[in-house]
Parts: sequence; C-alpha cells; structure tokens
Amino acid sequence: MMNRSKFGILIRMLFMMILVVMNGCSSTKTNIEKVVTNEELYRPNFHFTPKSGWMNDPNGMFFYKGLYHLYFQHYPDATVWGPMHWGHATSKDMITWKEEKIALYPDEKGYIFSGSAVVDVNNTSGFGSLKNPPIIAMFTYHDEVKAKTGAIDFQSQAIAYSLDEGMTWTKYKNNPVIKNPNLKDFRDPKITWDAIHKQWIMVLAADVETKIYRSSNLIDWELASAFGKNLGVHGAPWECPDFFPIKVEGSTEMKWVLLQSINPGGPNGGSATQYFVGDFDGKTFTLNNSFTQDLNKYGALWLDYGKDNYAGVTWSNVPDSDGRKLFIGWMSNWEYANKVPTKNWRSAMTIPRELKLINTDGHYRIVSLPVKELDKYISKTIKKELLIIDKTTLVVDKSTVNMSRLEIRFTLNGLKDDNYDFILSNKENNAIHFGINKKDKYFYMDRKNISQTSFSDEFAKKISKAPITSDFNSIEVIVVIDKTSIEVFYDNGKTVMTEIYFSDKPMESFSIAKANSDFELKNVFINQLKF
Repeated sequence: MMNRSKFGILIRMLFMMILVVMNGCSSTKTNIEKVVTNEELYRPNFHFTPKSGWMNDPNGMFFYKGLYHLYFQHYPDATVWGPMHWGHATSKDMITWKEEKIALYPDEKGYIFSGSAVVDVNNTSGFGSLKNPPIIAMFTYHDEVKAKTGAIDFQSQAIAYSLDEGMTWTKYKNNPVIKNPNLKDFRDPKITWDAIHKQWIMVLAADVETKIYRSSNLIDWELASAFGKNLGVHGAPWECPDFFPIKVEGSTEMKWVLLQSINPGGPNGGSATQYFVGDFDGKTFTLNNSFTQDLNKYGALWLDYGKDNYAGVTWSNVPDSDGRKLFIGWMSNWEYANKVPTKNWRSAMTIPRELKLINTDGHYRIVSLPVKELDKYISKTIKKELLIIDKTTLVVDKSTVNMSRLEIRFTLNGLKDDNYDFILSNKENNAIHFGINKKDKYFYMDRKNISQTSFSDEFAKKISKAPITSDFNSIEVIVVIDKTSIEVFYDNGKTVMTEIYFSDKPMESFSIAKANSDFELKNVFINQLKF
C-alpha cells in the first residue's frame, strides 16, 4: 500500500507532466496559428499570387490554344525584390491560375526585367514554322554588376523563343537585339502586331519618354519615333508602356492608346499608370486635340486612381472573335511593396479587366470593368430592389455571405452635393471607407482605420482621391472584395480605385452611412463568389 508521501509526490509529478504537455500543445497550436492566420487572413481567394517568393510587374502575357499565359517579375528566394526571373502561370479563364515552372532565369548578361511576348503566327522570326509558330518574348537585360561600376548603359533589350507554346524558352544567341543608347533607364519592351500597317511595333520606356520601334521579323528593330517628353506627368522615369489600337465604343472610329506607368508620380503618391489617346501613322503617335486639352486641365488621366494598380499591360493574340482588350496590373505600390505583412509570398495581381474606349462630347476616356469570366464563379445572389439609406444602413454581413470573396453591384439615386460613405468593417473597428464627395467633386478611398499600417508610414498616410469629371445624380457602382483588396468601379468603369489592406480579423459587414440628405440604393446585387 502506497503511503501518503509517495502518493503526494506521484500526484505532483503527474500534475507537472500534464502542465508540460498542455504548454507544449499550446505552444504548438500558437505557432501553427501564426502561419495559418497569415495565410488565411492575407492570401487572396481569386487574385493571382505566387506560391512563394516575391512578385511584381506582369510580363509576357499572351493567349494561345485556350490558355492565358501570365509571366511576372519574380524572385523565388525571398519575399523582397531581388535578382529578377520571369515566373509563369496559366489559366483557362484568367480567374483560376496554375503556377508553372520559372520561365526565364538571370544569366551572365543580367537580371530578366519586364517585357512582353507575342505569338509569331507567320513565323516572321524564322525560329519556328507555320505549323508550329514560335512564341517570342522580349525583355530587358539589367546588368547589375555593370550598374554598380557607375556605368549608364547597363540595360539592353533581348529576345527568347519558345517552340512548346510558352512552357520552355531558348534565349537568342545574338542578344541583345537593341543596345543601350547611353540611357540609365531603358527598359520594359512591349510588342504589338500592327495589323493596320503590317508591321511589328514595340514601345520602350526610355528615361522620360516612350520610344517607338518597328520591325518585320522581331529581331531587327528600327527606331521610328519618340513620344511624351513634355506631356503628362514626369518627375521620375517612365516605365512599363503598352501601345495598341482600339475601336471607340459604338462607332467604327479607331484610336491608339498608350499606357505609361510612372514611379513615383501617381495621383495619390508612389506608383500609378497614366494613359494617352491619339492617332498612329505607322511611325509617329500624335495626341487627339481634345485629349491634349484634358491633359492641360488634369495634368494626366489615370487608368486607376487607387494606390495599388501599377505596371499593368494587355494580353496579346486575343482572337478577333473575342475582340476584347484584356488587362491586368500589379496590385501594390513601390512605397511599401517590400514591407507588407505577408510571410511566405508577396504581392498579388488585380482582377483581370476589359478596357474600352469611349468618346463623350469629343473627350476620350478609357473605361475598365472586371472580366465577364468572374460571373461564372457566382455561387449565389442576394438581390435587394430598393434600400432607403437612413443613418448607417447595413447592406450585407457575414450572417448571409462570406465577406472575403464578394462582388457587390448597385445604383445610387437622388444624389445631391453631399458625401456618400461606404464602409467595409469588422467588430474590431477595422474599416475601409470609400465613396463620393459630390460637394467637393471627388471619389475617395480611406484605409487609415485598418489595424495593420505600421509597416509603412506611406501606407495610410492620406485619403486617396479621384476627380469627378462630370455631373450626375445617379451612378452605378461595382465593388470587388477579396480578403485583402478592394476594387471599386464607378460609373461603368469611368473611374476606378484599387487598394489593398491588412486587418487583424476578417471583414464582417458592408454598410452605407447617411449623408445630410436621404438617397436610394437601387438594384443591389450581392454576389457570393465560390473559390
């Protein structure tokens, strides 16, 4: 029979063992939660992100045999910018992506900076055949070793070709195909087939302007002209151009659009993409007169007035039977991209968008909306015919939908010169405010009330604003929410604002705050997305 002393010692030992096990379990659980929480809170449901490592600019996008190809600036060995590779992903619908093997690696000639890719259908390059046309990628070699010596001409343009539909690549043995003309910033080639003038054209960011080249074979390039030295926003080198013809909606009129990114210099700080509309004679790009007047009035017109849509370009080889101009951008900003609080991966792309060109009383505007393929992922729809906004009115919350993957569409009626505030929030007082200040004529986005902002002084420093350029008393709005991002499309995409955010807890509700006057929310469609 055990005496009381030994029994007491045994009980104490058992108690200590239980505590150790409990503490161990608790510690393990906490560590697991830290990893899971970062992924669960921050990795998007349906915006493309790399499995691991760093990502920035979209590159080399083309469509071929039912697949959309997306290449991107990638550093697989860390979650901050480093020696650039071309990562690669494919999709059948631009929404669900499969990450492929790295496409292009740095070599003795330098890092692989941004560029583009085209399907050489007629085998003008001679790298393939008519039966098996080559895919030609053009990219910037960035010689970091040379740059560190103080040299200026450390960027040049090179090509690679693929004979297996973009899955593997061979670099051209005689690279570079365009040498540096003694410019420090000389990069980001974007190729387009100019069917009007039967030639390949390529735009290149060259310090504070865009250089336009042309070619018959994608190997030998002739400088045709330059554009933009005294137009639009400057103050930093231009980057990541795109140049393409596009029909004006509702007409047979054809115009050319130049997208031109800049960092810094955006309307709300840091990175952004401006655009220009005009005519192209096969050699020279000339602005439309009314567009020049708009530039004089606004300084620049921006593709997206939010902080987080940069370096976006369009897909090549989209068939005429489709006819859309399809675009995607990098959903971040160089002011804080290296610092955002994701652990294993960094950065996402915007939702793919269709770009259109409209003409309103002689004023040309790019409008953009989410691609129609997103509609295929709607699992259920809640429709509300009419909401009269009274104080702060709840539109939807987590009791009926998952707030981390949502599309909301509605029409605002009866708008006066007042403020209309929309709120995406949770019970921990994290909130994104966005809306319309009609009195002072601007749209806005405010993320100052988000818990995770300390990683950068610039992240929530000020409210982002976009000018209201026309009067209205009714306006349609589309809001796309994906865990850590919000994309807002006003007035059928005439004004767009995209911003990312990082909160400690998921968002739980979407509400509208009453201004000084009553107004109506009509035709509300709350679309739950399945992923």
